[in-house]
Amino acid sequence: METPLLNGGDGNRLKAENGDYAEVKSISEAAAVFKEETGKLWKIATPLVFNIVCQYATNSLTNIFVGHLGELELSAISISMSVINTFAFGFMLGMGSALETLCGQAFGAGQVHMLGVYMQRSWIILLLSSLVLLPIYVFAAPVLKFLGQDPDVANLSGQFTILTIPSLFSLAINFPTQKFLQAQSKVNVMAWIGFIVLIEHAVLLWLFIAVLGWGLRGAAVAFNFTRWVTAIAQVVYVFVWCKDAWTGFSWAAFNEMWAFVRLSIASAVMLCLEIWYMMSITLLAGHLPNAVITIGSLSICTNINGLQFMIFIGINAAVSVRVSNELGLQHPRATKYSVFVAVFQSIIIGLLCLVIILITKDHFAIIYTDSKELQQAVSKLAWLLGVTMVLNSIQPVISGVAVGGGWQATVANINLACYYVFGLPLGYILGYVAHLGVMGLWSGMIAGTLLQTFILLFILYKTNWNKEVEESSSRMQKWAGQDINADKIGDDI
Repeated sequence: METPLLNGGDGNRLKAENGDYAEVKSISEAAAVFKEETGKLWKIATPLVFNIVCQYATNSLTNIFVGHLGELELSAISISMSVINTFAFGFMLGMGSALETLCGQAFGAGQVHMLGVYMQRSWIILLLSSLVLLPIYVFAAPVLKFLGQDPDVANLSGQFTILTIPSLFSLAINFPTQKFLQAQSKVNVMAWIGFIVLIEHAVLLWLFIAVLGWGLRGAAVAFNFTRWVTAIAQVVYVFVWCKDAWTGFSWAAFNEMWAFVRLSIASAVMLCLEIWYMMSITLLAGHLPNAVITIGSLSICTNINGLQFMIFIGINAAVSVRVSNELGLQHPRATKYSVFVAVFQSIIIGLLCLVIILITKDHFAIIYTDSKELQQAVSKLAWLLGVTMVLNSIQPVISGVAVGGGWQATVANINLACYYVFGLPLGYILGYVAHLGVMGLWSGMIAGTLLQTFILLFILYKTNWNKEVEESSSRMQKWAGQDINADKIGDDI
């Protein structure tokens, strides 16, 4: 039996007695829910989007400054950023995303004290993960050559990648701390840190490259410094201003480490299969004729696409917070409505991005390069970029729902099938067998993304949110019980 709508103001009228939404039975009620959920979503998403865009803009600024040094330098740093750095970024972000599920649901369930323990555990796991990824940075040049990249581009890219090794370890601190703050909706401070760091990065790039003439070395120094400033600033905020969720270092961080690793790996695989998918087109394009122009034009498009993707990574995080918090509170309807509102609004934003790209297709490449040949090549790819941006507006939001609900393994399997069994082979056939070049590669990969999007939308449509609430409650009881025992062991020691 449905709980009747309560009397009172608009907010109370929509609420059932347990704090969840009552059943929506009219257009006016649906509009009121839409308005309320929109406010909740963007209260979290706006500072998160701003922070993530600022972080990604540090990459874009680096590309812009280096791009004006020459076409070879632009291709080299683009390969390093889009292949090696993206590989590591995706893996580390995915490993840290386990915290979105656990911290978000724990916060919703009122187990705030567990957030600090989860964050410490994630720090340990990600620092060890950094050591695992280190050889990829050290041997970047031979790895890129093995993957078929132009030797000159690979050698210069390898030199830059080695110089950015310190930035890798900053991610191990940065991502868990972000998830810790996101789960509590303490996102405004992250926006301020992102903004200040972006300005600092621009100043350092200008000083090291334009004034001191350090070239790629200056870009690497600025990149490392910026990432560590971000990580340290967030940790300081946690230690000083998050007393409820941070109660100091605990032996509980070492308890049930392997179970936490399994959830982290599932999150990493899910996210990496998404991020590496677009990375693979850059690798395949390196085998096409006129590799420098091909990679350069593609890198400009993927850089812009990546900027838009980062916006939706911010919305992804906000949706994850909303879903995990509401599941922790045992509110199935609020979970469902928050998902529907986020997906609808993301599609609208994606369509707007498509229109903007098509209108400016002959001009936006000027920001990245002075080469007329590169600008013309980018213009030809603009419509593919626009379609990709529409799909990218939906897919990260659904992934955020998956993280908030703990569906990482299911989505990882779907990504593997759609992207690497269907999309990537189709792109290879269109690009190399049908001789359509980079447009064929990209078209095939768009087909894979389209298939994945339809499957995930169908899963969302069929989801039983009452069952998801039950599973969330069971998960919290399991993890909370383990960590209580761990604290006792730590006290005994």
